[in-house]
Amino acid sequence: MHNYIVPILLGGTAIFSLARKQSPYDALIEGGTRGLKLLVSILPSLVLLLTAVRMLQSSGAMEALICLCRPVLSRLGIPGELAPLILVRPISGSAALAVGADLMAQHGPDSSIGRCAAIMLGSTETTFYTISVYFGAAGIKKTRYAVPAALFADLTGFVMAALTERLFF
Repeated sequence: MHNYIVPILLGGTAIFSLARKQSPYDALIEGGTRGLKLLVSILPSLVLLLTAVRMLQSSGAMEALICLCRPVLSRLGIPGELAPLILVRPISGSAALAVGADLMAQHGPDSSIGRCAAIMLGSTETTFYTISVYFGAAGIKKTRYAVPAALFADLTGFVMAALTERLFF
């Protein structure tokens, strides 16, 4: 059945378009044009964000930040081994998944660290990526309180993930 999903969606869209007395081809071209315009508007933000992440990792600045964060995290009840995940998650989802996979490979998926990493990955957001995409698509230049509020929400998610792991496992 899953082999027919795309043809069914395309056929259904064509039937829906014809029922509304619109040309399916013209609607498809218009949608593609709008998608490309959106891509062009958000591409600079994405390239900058991914470049910044790679520069932090390559320069060793990420390791220095991890060493600084470990004492603070331990006071919040978060294991220090999760510092790389906490620092990378708001910036890059793919880098966070790689860090989470490394943590699970080192400590095991059923370990306290592995479970906590999995909960963190599921309960937090790639804040800067999301803000750059949505604000870039909407043409908003000043994020105002969105970034601090989103980072506070991420911090809450990290702390609650550690607490959840301790309480339920």
